[in-house]
Amino acid sequence: MTLVRPWGWASCYRTCDERSQPVWASPHEAWHALGMSDRFEPARRLVADAVRSRVVGPNADNRAQQLFEAPGERWFGEDRPIRIIHADSCMFIGGLRALLFQSLHPLAMAGVASHSDFKADPWGRLQRTADFLAATTFGPESESQRAIDLVKRVHVRVVGTADDGRPYSANDPHLLKWVHIAEVDSFLAAHKKFGEVELSDEQRDGYVLDMSRIASALGVIDPPRSVAELKEEISSYRSELRTSDAALDAVKYLLITPPLPVLVRPAYQLLGAAAVSLLPIWARLPLRLPWLPLSERAIVRPAANTLTKTLRWALAPDLPY
Repeated sequence: MTLVRPWGWASCYRTCDERSQPVWASPHEAWHALGMSDRFEPARRLVADAVRSRVVGPNADNRAQQLFEAPGERWFGEDRPIRIIHADSCMFIGGLRALLFQSLHPLAMAGVASHSDFKADPWGRLQRTADFLAATTFGPESESQRAIDLVKRVHVRVVGTADDGRPYSANDPHLLKWVHIAEVDSFLAAHKKFGEVELSDEQRDGYVLDMSRIASALGVIDPPRSVAELKEEISSYRSELRTSDAALDAVKYLLITPPLPVLVRPAYQLLGAAAVSLLPIWARLPLRLPWLPLSERAIVRPAANTLTKTLRWALAPDLPY
């Protein structure tokens, strides 16, 4: 089996108009039916292995078995919106957008700057984040709770004093809520623009509700349970958000000087540009990010949409043919 679905950033999709064409469960099935699989399979596997090695790590198959094949109840059923969104390649864009958005809170950013190893070990940080999302979204209840407990143990050590003299703690429910709502808003925004399946308003509310369960388990008090509540919560934090040296340093690292080989930087920079295009103008200005609506609509978003489709094809689950 392959790793894509466990780690959220892949999907099975229909390749043709369902009114007049056959419907296939995945890109593999479609290309195999069209006689194209042999020609493009080496390229697909090359891309898939490169992405998987960075996002999942070396023990991908074993971890997939622990999450997907293990018996037991799950927190979320197969039809829940959280599974739709977290199984889409647009999560790459949503994740970058979340990091940029979260950096606007000085206390949250102080904790990251002083305690996170995202610069020393960026891929390890990415893999731990991917594992948390996979475990809580798809794994059995025991794995979901284990992921929650691990994060809470790490948060105990993340305490200190910001440059302005204010104390911070990663287990502060108020800071936890900001990190949570910034993440939920970012994943919703990315899926709305770049997701494969269009969600109804009811499903979008359902996603916020699903994520509230994870937030509550982490210690967030009264997390939003609908899109309307999510927007209200974000508005309530705006007076606390501002730029900081740590935030600008994180923006530079994420968008300008990421630790990536030269050959893959263009694709990554496109994901970054797409993430920026999803931020409201009031969030971009303090981070010194550009506001180019015409270029974003005409160039960035179409190109990013093509890239996310390519990732879905490359990371689609294997078929036994």
